[in-house]
Amino acid sequence: QVQVVESGGGLVQAGGSLRLSCTASGFTFGFYNMGWFRQAPGKEREFVAYISPNGANTNYADSVKGRFTISRDNPKNLMYLQMISLKPEDTAVYYCAASSPTLSQRPSEYRYWGQGTQVTVSS
Repeated sequence: QVQVVESGGGLVQAGGSLRLSCTASGFTFGFYNMGWFRQAPGKEREFVAYISPNGANTNYADSVKGRFTISRDNPKNLMYLQMISLKPEDTAVYYCAASSPTLSQRPSEYRYWGQGTQVTVSS
């Protein structure tokens, strides 16, 4: 069955770095657009970044542009989010998601979701 699992979250001081990982199985990973989303306390789930099936096309929310980098390793069914210069406002549960290969910033267009990993950035 389909499984999407995030890891790498934790507690970090402002200005620090974390790398989130997402491992996927049960579908043809290389055919899917992959995205990262986050949900902060009391907020709606929001787009963070996406990457096209072959990795050639990426897109970032303005709030993370220049600080976060999305990447993927299709032979290993892995996707990453490298986060640097973290800010307290980055605190959220981060979710990995897969869609059919149509790029989108909308959560509703993603088919498979992980359970999330908590990122907490202290001031």
